[in-house]
Amino acid sequence: MNIKVTFRTALLAGALLLSGLLVPTSADAAQSGVVSCSTITVDKSVTKGISLPCLDSKSNVVFQGIRGPVVVNVFGSWCEPCQEEIPHFLDLAKSKKVAIVGIDVEEANVQAGRAFVSKKGMNWPILFDVNSVTRGLFGLGVPVTWFIDANGKVTYRQIGLIHSDAVLNGEVTKYLGIKL
Repeated sequence: MNIKVTFRTALLAGALLLSGLLVPTSADAAQSGVVSCSTITVDKSVTKGISLPCLDSKSNVVFQGIRGPVVVNVFGSWCEPCQEEIPHFLDLAKSKKVAIVGIDVEEANVQAGRAFVSKKGMNWPILFDVNSVTRGLFGLGVPVTWFIDANGKVTYRQIGLIHSDAVLNGEVTKYLGIKL
């Protein structure tokens, strides 16, 4: 194969990717270790609300249709407090007693979100807020964590950093009724 042609093709693909004209596929997501959103419990009869694409590029989820018990964590890779609390969510995920859903906001692009999630080992489904459509729902700052019960009712909103496993586990017990 001609090296010049290969280099030009790679250069063109890179330029298209950066410009947003080349969209990554779900195969790209699978290679990056992003978890499928098919595991999110959703009331499919809820069709109105904020529809968010999954970071795996395979589906969209109407946020208002999410059913728990679930902990929804809104974060951005650029947010230091968000990065500080990730180990607490990783520990919660190990318990396998409560579902976690992440919402990645204000990311440069889907590839940056996937790289961050993969690097941090975030092994739960992640939704991608492409155009900051959740701002009206969650507010301007992150991190934000919501606790949603089986009926889809938000039982608690944590604004700001979750400082420890004890705090997160206590909130799961108190607001979702799950003893960890």
